Amino acid sequence: MNLEMKNISKSFGPVSALKDVSLSVGSGEIHGLLGENGAGKTTLMNVLAGIFPQDKGDLVINGNIVHGMTPRKAGDMKIRFIHQELSLCNDLRVYQNMFLGAENVRNGFVRKREEIRRAQEVLDYMSAGIDASTPVGNLETAKKQLVEIARALLFKSELIIMDEPTTALTTREIENLFVIMNRLKDEGVSFIYISHKMPEVFAICGKYTVLRDGVFVRSGAIKDINEQQATELLIGKTFVAARLKEDSASVGSEVALKADNLSGQSFSGISLELHRGEVIVITGLQGSGTDELATALFGASPVTGGTIRTAAGPLNLRSIKKVMQSGIAMIPRNRKERGIVPHLSIRQNNSLAYFAVKHNKVFVSWREEHRRFLANLKKMDIKASSDTDPITSLSGGNQQKVILSKWLEINAGVYIMDNPTQGIDVRSKYAIYRLVNNMAKEGKAVLLFSTEFPEIQQVADRCIVLYKGKINAILERNDITEVKIMAHSTGTQTEDLR
Repeated sequence: MNLEMKNISKSFGPVSALKDVSLSVGSGEIHGLLGENGAGKTTLMNVLAGIFPQDKGDLVINGNIVHGMTPRKAGDMKIRFIHQELSLCNDLRVYQNMFLGAENVRNGFVRKREEIRRAQEVLDYMSAGIDASTPVGNLETAKKQLVEIARALLFKSELIIMDEPTTALTTREIENLFVIMNRLKDEGVSFIYISHKMPEVFAICGKYTVLRDGVFVRSGAIKDINEQQATELLIGKTFVAARLKEDSASVGSEVALKADNLSGQSFSGISLELHRGEVIVITGLQGSGTDELATALFGASPVTGGTIRTAAGPLNLRSIKKVMQSGIAMIPRNRKERGIVPHLSIRQNNSLAYFAVKHNKVFVSWREEHRRFLANLKKMDIKASSDTDPITSLSGGNQQKVILSKWLEINAGVYIMDNPTQGIDVRSKYAIYRLVNNMAKEGKAVLLFSTEFPEIQQVADRCIVLYKGKINAILERNDITEVKIMAHSTGTQTEDLR
């Protein structure tokens, strides 16, 4: 498929989301669409997918101008949009999700066996390791993402739009996805690939287009730029990837959180001490136990053995509210599922943690909520037109800032952060790194879970590496290197921690 989007403009009321943006994608091309959160990438793709009509400009596909694009027309033209937020029905089986809206029907009856056969063929082609008859609700997030991709391949799409497709995938699954994409590219399938992960963009894309504040910045061949130059194009100024944390001077002697021989379903024997003013990063490959450890420390996953203590004494894990009242806050991963309440406003989302721990009045004062929001708007540099707007009106980076500000309202002593920069742009990431380091300087204790080495380097006083549910290494700041972390994460290097 050959695509040209010429001088596309789109406004929502007084807000101009796209201004004369152009994009060209050739047949058998993987094209990276780059830009910070709020740059207009998703809006542009929604125009292409027929979700929003453009105010101005032309869609030209295979040389023909397309008028009145709709989602059905886009599907008929073999354009598929795989959104960052999964759109699967957990109560249906895999094959039913893959055929949803395009069921294989004969004489008024769905041809179940034929759907299963065709769905399984695609899943096997992808080496997904998924049974087409499995209920989607039984799949982990990474497998659900593969089902979304399989659904796009099922109908032999000619142009596939991927919005942050690897957020929940392991390194091996990402490599497998790239193999599939390259195979399809060789067969003439085109891709528009949206990602904030520069190494991925440079690994899979042949060309790129950069948007900034709804305006076209530049297009070209990936081979003609490097990651540093791409980042500078994104943010509009020279970008220095400086190490924000140079020492561990803020670390105190007081223990803020102590886990002793802690065990759960996917981890065991975890012992650690987190001090006031310290940032410990816990890392490991998927399946190493990091996901459950993060939620177990907050009382959201069961603990089968061991103890957790704060400076005030043993932690009561039977109630998350009790954990919060003990001075522990948690910024969860997967903000869409766990971090926000999508039907509430920005102001209401901003106040949720405060209401759970601090609020002791009969009525809620909207004036107090508004003042709370305004303070965080300035402190966190949240880009929002009104605090009464729905939280979903914000970009991913700004949603994450609201989630952080929500938890900062309870003034906890310990903050557990589970992949706090997942799926957000470079500028927002660095804003969060600065926030974490400033929190440590103020005496807060931070336990941050991350798999990204640049992130670990920016904030960690110490790094704990898990392998198969156990601590395989504890690295001091001066010993933290990407090679060491990977060696300990994969089990190729072990340390005697007795």
